[in-house]
Amino acid sequence: MHVTLHQLKIFESVARLLSYTHAAEELYLSQPAVSMQIKQLEANIGLPLFERLGKKIYLTEAGREMFHYSRTIAQQLAEAETVIEDMKGVKRGRLVVSVASTANYFSTRLLAIFNVRMKGVTVSLDVTNRENLLQQLSANETDLVIMGKPPEGTDLDAEPFMDNPLVVIAAPDHPFARRKHIPLTELQGETFVVREAVSGTRIAMERFFNEKGIHLTTGMVMTSNEAIQQAVQAGLGLGIVSLHTLELELQTHHLVVLDVESFPIMRQWYVVHRKGKRLSPITQAFKDFVLKEAKSLWHMPGGD
Repeated sequence: MHVTLHQLKIFESVARLLSYTHAAEELYLSQPAVSMQIKQLEANIGLPLFERLGKKIYLTEAGREMFHYSRTIAQQLAEAETVIEDMKGVKRGRLVVSVASTANYFSTRLLAIFNVRMKGVTVSLDVTNRENLLQQLSANETDLVIMGKPPEGTDLDAEPFMDNPLVVIAAPDHPFARRKHIPLTELQGETFVVREAVSGTRIAMERFFNEKGIHLTTGMVMTSNEAIQQAVQAGLGLGIVSLHTLELELQTHHLVVLDVESFPIMRQWYVVHRKGKRLSPITQAFKDFVLKEAKSLWHMPGGD
């Protein structure tokens, strides 16, 4: 079987995206060029790798096997490049970082500062939810992830670097807005706008109230902190969000943080990667930067 690395790279992109058009855009090739390479690869293998049903393409059984091996080969080549760069002491290259949507508020600033220091670095940033972050880590699709604490028992290296306080927010005209020391039990009479079930914030919130024996009434479910903040501003209920997401809203007095008993819920931010993953010099430099400097570089909203 004669297969080139170029063909494998193109195949991996088409198989991952399940689209010749999107693969061509990702690889900066024409769609006919992508189709031709896939046809040559199928001819060399002697089996079809894709099948078309309607307007969509799907991997065949042979395609699924080749997808597995193509990704393994790509990861090994990336590791080989890392070893060579490490031997050279090169301080340039590409950094692929994925962050939880809540962490985007400070992660972009950290990346901007790091990029100024390391001018030869090209940064790729993906902002997504907790479920997608764990999938990316499992598939080894990213260099580093910034997120809340990963689930126990996962094959991940996770190091905490900064506190992540969860606070209760309300509209400025809410009856609780000017009160002090609000008992937890009074929250039971309020409606909460919450994140989706797989969100780290939602998981931490439910664990906290279950431990306290408090039952909350949940109203609307949102997939982003921005949506929660807008709903709370509109008077649709209270919300629980990371204090890191509130800098602008607190400055403009569109939201207030309530003084509630036992709050904030104190969590931590973690920098995460696969256990045993060989980090490139750039990736290791960014990880060290986050662990050593993130806390001092970030000014907590509402602080002095």
